[in-house]
Amino acid sequence: MAHTELDLRERRAIEDMLNAKVPVSKIASEIGRHRESVRSFV
Repeated sequence: MAHTELDLRERRAIEDMLNAKVPVSKIASEIGRHRESVRSFV
């Protein structure tokens, strides 16, 4: 599977959800990415 960078919209969504204390697994599900992609953003 090809690696694709998180775009600005995804990064902002992750930031907003992290600030709202949403679990990483839920964030990943919401944006359609693997949880490790979200975790690497943190």
